[in-house]
Amino acid sequence: MALARKGSRRIVVDGVEYRWRVGRRHLCCDYEGSTLGYVAEAAVGPGSTLVVETGRPALVGPRPLPEEVVLPREVAAGIRAARARGWTPGADGSPFRLSFSPGADDGSGARADYGRGREVSEE
Repeated sequence: MALARKGSRRIVVDGVEYRWRVGRRHLCCDYEGSTLGYVAEAAVGPGSTLVVETGRPALVGPRPLPEEVVLPREVAAGIRAARARGWTPGADGSPFRLSFSPGADDGSGARADYGRGREVSEE
């Protein structure tokens, strides 16, 4: 599934251009237990998307905006972590899922899941 250009932001990580946006499902309601996340993909050509769960609560304030934001440096770190764990943005396939534990800003608490069934853990 391709990321819509409208509403997405451009980021260049290690010389490669990507597009990203905060995941829509995290902005609709204040569900207990839901986390703030974002999706990214290579800016050119088809390929698999990256879905990142930050591990931080997705609380929505009185306005329809999240109370916490995802910064571009966090997106760049997520893209680098996913690439190190086997995400190939130019290859077709299921979305590559990456989850961060709360407080794991350096990516040390990340767990990757590529498609259904293949899971990689960092210990």
